[in-house]
Amino acid sequence: MIQKRQLCALFMVLFGLFPPQQGAAAAEEEEPSDTYTLGEVVVSGKHDGVQATQTVYTVTAEDIRNKDARTLDQAISLLPGVNIRIGPEGTPRIDIRGFRTRHVILLLDGVPINSAFDQQFDPTIIPTENIAEIKLTAGSSSILYGQGGLGGVINIITKKGITGIHGTLSAETGDHEPYLARGSISGGKDKVDYFLSGSSSKVNSFPLSRDYTPTTEQSGGYRKNSDRERNNLFGNFGFTPTKDLLLGLSFSYTDGNFGKPSSVINDPFDPFASPPKYERIDDFKGFSIQAAGDYAVTDRLSLRGWAFMNRLDQHDNQYDNGFFNSFNLVAGSFRELVTTSINGVSLQPKYDLGRAGVVTLALAGEWDNWENNGQQTTAPNTFAPLNTDKNLAIYSAGIEYEVSPLQGLGLVAGYGHYWQVRNEADDNDYALLLGARYDLFTGTRLKASFKRNIRFPALGDLYDLPQGNPNLQAERSNTYEGGVDQQLPLNSKVSLTGFHTIAKNLIQNDQATARNQNLAEVRFTGFEVAAATQCVKGLLLRAAYTYLNSEDKSRVGRDQLQYSPRDKVTFEGKYDTDFGLTPYVSLLYVGNQYFYTKNNVTPVLKAKLNDYVLVNVKLSQRFMNDKLTFYVGADNLFDQNYETSYGFPQAGRFVYGGVELRL
Repeated sequence: MIQKRQLCALFMVLFGLFPPQQGAAAAEEEEPSDTYTLGEVVVSGKHDGVQATQTVYTVTAEDIRNKDARTLDQAISLLPGVNIRIGPEGTPRIDIRGFRTRHVILLLDGVPINSAFDQQFDPTIIPTENIAEIKLTAGSSSILYGQGGLGGVINIITKKGITGIHGTLSAETGDHEPYLARGSISGGKDKVDYFLSGSSSKVNSFPLSRDYTPTTEQSGGYRKNSDRERNNLFGNFGFTPTKDLLLGLSFSYTDGNFGKPSSVINDPFDPFASPPKYERIDDFKGFSIQAAGDYAVTDRLSLRGWAFMNRLDQHDNQYDNGFFNSFNLVAGSFRELVTTSINGVSLQPKYDLGRAGVVTLALAGEWDNWENNGQQTTAPNTFAPLNTDKNLAIYSAGIEYEVSPLQGLGLVAGYGHYWQVRNEADDNDYALLLGARYDLFTGTRLKASFKRNIRFPALGDLYDLPQGNPNLQAERSNTYEGGVDQQLPLNSKVSLTGFHTIAKNLIQNDQATARNQNLAEVRFTGFEVAAATQCVKGLLLRAAYTYLNSEDKSRVGRDQLQYSPRDKVTFEGKYDTDFGLTPYVSLLYVGNQYFYTKNNVTPVLKAKLNDYVLVNVKLSQRFMNDKLTFYVGADNLFDQNYETSYGFPQAGRFVYGGVELRL
């Protein structure tokens, strides 16, 4: 008979061969007791809910702490299907299954964080100290999320206070004297709970790999204009006046500044390189607030509702040169204040039909606004004013029905209709969801889903000069996916998911006309394999592999979407010893991603980015019953020289250390 240790060793070898993922298949996952679920848009139903038919990966607060993830992009970088890409904007972009950041809905306790301008977001301004868990839905997602999530949904659920008074304090520093200081305090008594957290961080610049080849724009050492400073404050308050009524108020504030490192290639004869730009966000301030309520009207009828406001102000400046001391010499330089805001209300009634299932309605209104004020250089010492004020409204109505007609079988169907209202034209379209899951055997779950989804063009797509196009149509996608989740012996699990998406009318800037246009068709086909085991007490191993094939059927000379890696392999492991020492290691391999020529070069040429492997390690030691922790670590341990976009080298080895005190 095979012994437990032999089986465990087999699983360890197996998972090490096809590395990782971040909480997707973790058998140990449990709902944290300090989770602020009042802000969650989609709540699992009594039969596992709509999420049981879809691909949902979960990252817990403990996962975040294990890898010392400081920002959202670091927290989810190991998830299957996720690609973190940094290019001319200097901001990490989170792509899911080939779709870009603008096709991903980001929610913080139900508040949309996507920019009203272009529906993108900066994950580096979202700290991790207030996160209880992150739910990432890839591909098909619930109708209740509304329009826009063609690639998926990132749902951040924050912590809340529990009985007593609790707190944390931590500080961290590393190479080139950056710092990160964080703290939180929380508590609860009787009918009231609260959670408050704050953080302050500064990065002077990130180090380049020793294998980096110097250019005229960037010699080596530390990356120019890669400094970043951020301050955050977050809080939520809960009040339960009766057993049937729960009220909540949450808010967040952030400010700071950061540089956007330019291309290191200043060669007009390089057909692939973007010309260097010297741009900075010299100041930004963001604020959001949300009021939420959940009321059990009867044993079967419940009402959940939200009202929210989210605003971001940015001083965006593009300078004439790399000294960042002049605006008036080069055409195209600018100084501008960009203000974006999203205000909205949502109502989510749910009715339990007993054995006939559960039906949930979703009614919402959202009002987006974009203002741009400043001036642009048109010639030496000649300026043109920048003055834009645009807005639009989006209204949505949806219904989702869940039923379990047979033991082990769950079915989901949903329909949503959306209206975009703006000055020159209105538009409307619909989404459709069908899903099923079946527990074939104990520990074996089969699932399948189909989602027709849409995304309306954002304010920047429509009106930003010179590329804006008010005649753009809504983007559409049809996503088919199916998979199996299998529980294994020794507290282990493996999952396999396949998907195929046909996307039409994707919005892309046409270099020939310098305007945004709807592409004819792009297709994404692939699969994700993920596994996890805790076969030995204190040991956690996770592994995953993602295969993604993209087909661009809309443009001559482009057979696939650029910067969409075909292969991604990940692995992570940690071991908690009885004496408080915890080693942690993660590995990320990204390979086979391509890019194309710019500036209308004919014929279109194709090139390949170098594949890369990143290894991160962390070693922590706990004292005083886990109340005091010291840790050291290294990101990119082997100092890999790599790029996620051509001409934009990323950080080499970064060594850090810190201390955390739990009160």
